[in-house]
Amino acid sequence: MSASFESPPPAVAAGGSNGPPLSSPAGTPKGGPDSGSGNDAFGIDAFTLDDRLRLFHFAAAEKRGDYLWLLRAFDRGRANYQVLLHASDAAGLLRALADEHPGAAAVGEVQPLLDALAEWKVLDRSYDGTRAANLTEYRNRHYVYQFTQAGYRAYRAVEDVLGATLEDAQLSRLVFPDLLADLTALAEANAAGDAEEVYRKLGRLDSQLNEMAQRAARFYLMLGDLARTNDTRPEVFLAHKDALLSHMREFTAELGRYAPLLAEAVEKVAVGGVERMVEQAAEADERLFRSPAARLEDWRQRWNGIVHWFGGREYGRDTGREHSEAERLQDATVTAIRSVLALLRRVTEARRGGVSRESELRHLAQWFTSAASDDDAHALFQAVFGLGAPRHVAVPYSDPELIPGRTSWWEAEPVELARTLVQSGRTPALRGPGRVERNDAERARLRATQLRDQAERRGAAVSLARDGAHGRVLDEAETSALLSLLDVALAARVPVTRGVTAASGAAHGVRLTLVPTTSPGESFTTVRTVRGDLHLDGLRLEVAG
Repeated sequence: MSASFESPPPAVAAGGSNGPPLSSPAGTPKGGPDSGSGNDAFGIDAFTLDDRLRLFHFAAAEKRGDYLWLLRAFDRGRANYQVLLHASDAAGLLRALADEHPGAAAVGEVQPLLDALAEWKVLDRSYDGTRAANLTEYRNRHYVYQFTQAGYRAYRAVEDVLGATLEDAQLSRLVFPDLLADLTALAEANAAGDAEEVYRKLGRLDSQLNEMAQRAARFYLMLGDLARTNDTRPEVFLAHKDALLSHMREFTAELGRYAPLLAEAVEKVAVGGVERMVEQAAEADERLFRSPAARLEDWRQRWNGIVHWFGGREYGRDTGREHSEAERLQDATVTAIRSVLALLRRVTEARRGGVSRESELRHLAQWFTSAASDDDAHALFQAVFGLGAPRHVAVPYSDPELIPGRTSWWEAEPVELARTLVQSGRTPALRGPGRVERNDAERARLRATQLRDQAERRGAAVSLARDGAHGRVLDEAETSALLSLLDVALAARVPVTRGVTAASGAAHGVRLTLVPTTSPGESFTTVRTVRGDLHLDGLRLEVAG
């Protein structure tokens, strides 16, 4: 049995496909992944796109298990406020980690691992001269390591994937009362002019909606996985169907009950002044490396995302009466309920006989085991599978027109059958390709002809650029070169100004340009060739090297 669940609906994306995002994706620098290449960038903003992709090399390296345990040791040291670690400190943390997790004991020498992680910029490597006991050690400058900002995010992303469970895929039904309470408190804080409370409540609403959208996305992906699992193990679907249907129905009921209340609360917040609220949130924002204008625009986008979730008029534009993200999420949940019920109906119909396919095969295996003799087993096999019945084949004549349709089968010539078709029922396999005969002399002649033609075209193009295309009769080679350049130029025509189109093409080191004529007396230009005269209406032809 199988069921098709659609990919996560647009409602599960933060902000929706028609509205602004609630917040920027974590780790994405403003202005694009390569915006950190400026001279004023530092820290995580200095990581280019290539640097960010290289952060995940440790997860695909040959010793990815060793790298992971070493980074876990750094994470434990970071939790204990031990930020800078020497190689010996990292080895000590690994030994302590091995007492709880035996897999960490398999990590060998840590110095090569540290150097590779520093090369990938997961760790930052610096010098520590305080460990030197003599002048020689001071000159050697012992290295100490710590997480880079981007490296720690990459490590946490890998840990999130490794620690993901089915419990993360659920719809957050209990978040709606919190959202309503926060919107009410936001309206009161906006009316009272409490900038810090506006900042806290608006940020909390943004994070809650982001989390709800991510949970919904994971939930619908889980439904798709469950539908595919049903093909091989329907008992897995049957074991979870009641919990799924109950969970989705409760979520739909809560969403339908709170959606009008949340939309009304959003309108009450807007009554207090959206611009005033956004300015208060931006004023209380403590992000150091954001300009006041950038903070103001960020909070404005967050509010527009909240409005888009629950319907209404977005700040700065009137979207009309479009479907809000809450309505789209409710529609997607209802569709998922119908899909689960349809899948359940197909599974039930497949088992309507009261005996599953697995039970039938088990009983059949028991009958084979209990057979008194081999002849009985063969008879049972023949009765169940029927593989000993006559094999029917249909092979047409190689030329059906040679045998009239009125001729009886008894009188017609027999058809030749392949032995493999008669014995096994399979058509004979195709043989390999025949031997390719190489004609080196002909290949050399064709290559020489090709080189000669190229040289003639190149010489004609050079002659055309040197002597020009006007005031003389072009020969056959120059005419072919001119026509090929015209073909390239006309295929690349682009508008220059309103109503004016220019074209240019180049080949063999020669450029041909078609320029619109501007002189009233010059309506067209003429090029004389051995094939005849070529008239260009409203265009002037220029050829240059």
